[in-house]
Amino acid sequence: EKCDNGEKPSNQDNQEEEYDPWQAPELVDNSPAWAELNGKQRLMRVGYIVLRLVVIVGSLYLFICSLSLLSDAFRLLGGKAAGEALDEEGIVSNPIAGLMLGVLVTVLVQSSSTSTSIVVTMVGADILTVQNAVPIIMGANIGTSVTNTIVSFAQSPNRDEFRRAFGGATVHDMFNWLSVIVLLPIEIITHYLYWLSHALTENIKGDSEADQDLLKALTSPFTKLIIQLDKKIIENIALGKKEYLNKSLIKSSCGSVVQVVPMNLSVIENVTNEATGTTTLESVYKVVNVSNLIKKPCHFLFANTGMSDPVVGIILLLMSIVILCVCLIMLVKCLQALLKGHVAKIIKRTINSDFPGRWSVLTGYVFMIVGAGVTIIVQSSSVFTSTLTPLVGIGVITLDRMYPLTLGSNIGTTTTGVLAALASKTGLHNAMQIAICHLFFNISGILLWYPVPFMRQCPLKMAKFMGNTTAKYRWFAIAYLVFAFFVIPGTILGLSLAGWYVLLAVGGPILLLLIAIGIINVLQSRKPKVLPQKLRSWDWAPIWLRSLEPYDKLLTQCCFCSRKGSKKPKPETNC
Repeated sequence: EKCDNGEKPSNQDNQEEEYDPWQAPELVDNSPAWAELNGKQRLMRVGYIVLRLVVIVGSLYLFICSLSLLSDAFRLLGGKAAGEALDEEGIVSNPIAGLMLGVLVTVLVQSSSTSTSIVVTMVGADILTVQNAVPIIMGANIGTSVTNTIVSFAQSPNRDEFRRAFGGATVHDMFNWLSVIVLLPIEIITHYLYWLSHALTENIKGDSEADQDLLKALTSPFTKLIIQLDKKIIENIALGKKEYLNKSLIKSSCGSVVQVVPMNLSVIENVTNEATGTTTLESVYKVVNVSNLIKKPCHFLFANTGMSDPVVGIILLLMSIVILCVCLIMLVKCLQALLKGHVAKIIKRTINSDFPGRWSVLTGYVFMIVGAGVTIIVQSSSVFTSTLTPLVGIGVITLDRMYPLTLGSNIGTTTTGVLAALASKTGLHNAMQIAICHLFFNISGILLWYPVPFMRQCPLKMAKFMGNTTAKYRWFAIAYLVFAFFVIPGTILGLSLAGWYVLLAVGGPILLLLIAIGIINVLQSRKPKVLPQKLRSWDWAPIWLRSLEPYDKLLTQCCFCSRKGSKKPKPETNC
């Protein structure tokens, strides 16, 4: 199409059409060049940079602390229920129920490290068998990514930042779900993880008393001023010790001290009569040092408040979310102010570029090693990947680079299970075997979804689809969070408990329908001529089955997000 003057459209129109929202626009630095500044202006610029760096470090520290507080809040709200669920034999013996239980328990305690450590301890204590524990470990892998999704909500005001942040958060979900969908049936049929781990650990015997407390060395000074929990209570409930159900997770005492008190006590001793020289047993009074074990009272914000665990959990949840959002906003704003012009180009080129020449194929694997190493150091995959999520949102890290870092983090988080196994006082062999199962499950997923290029694109394309959908309908992010981590696992868990026949009768047709829809979608995009004329598109289906637009209009009306006075409804809403 030509313009009114007969000329072809300008390149500017083509550039607008080629705009890729997954590539963050370059931040232009409009400030004067360094050479144009006088001494006072240069000093002020350096001061602003130092101040921003201090704010970034402080915000990052408080952000990590808020994740710890968020985890504690979920433990207070659902930790005991999670422990009781793990103690139910009828649940853990069903692999599908065990998988969903692993998802729900990890979501409730907000830490795959905690849920994995509990499972490893239960296996070491012979309460769980290794075969029954494998699906729970797989579910824990899925549940741990809920933190990333929650963190991405902080960038929802900016549509494109939210698109990238939500895609960066859900690429972890997509990889974990795809790995479970493929590997769980294989494990149920062949038990390959069990036999492989058994072969590697069959010579491990005896017990161990290794120390596994390697994390939170930096954050604990701050978080201990707010809340301190006795995490052994959840573990003891999972081990079947019912007396711990009535105990509060909030610590009532923080250690103990030995107090030596001199007391005048009556002591029976041999007394010799000097006149007669005879010795008799008599009661005499002496000053004796008596040792008393006194519990030290705790001194933190929620110590001895008299409030119940759920009430403290709700308060702590709201507090942690506020801290998390404020820190993320400050972190993003300061990073955007610093990463302008030449600096941004250098950082992006360093992080997102591949190695030169034939070594480029090794780039992703090197970043996997980096992700695994950092996760081993901080002992938390949630902290590492949640820190990367806002960086993906502002465009410092691309989604393609986030993917291998996430896979490496999956490998690094398995060290927590190994350390928990080494800390088992009994059953070291079984505890180490399930920890090795966790490691090889993640390695199997990487071998399945990364080395082959077109397989590597599956989680990335699914994550981009999630990000694009969320950018158009922002309420979709909340719906995804609720359904993916609560409604669907809870429903499948309930059907599994009703029996295999009920699960197959209800879930079988739904699964077959979803597979058929997926196959038809692939054929529509690649070989539409193979399909009948009617199935070459979904236009014949009701709009509420093929589009989120009707639901968006409904929610827009419910939450009063529609703009008054606009004649034409906009295709995208801010609801």
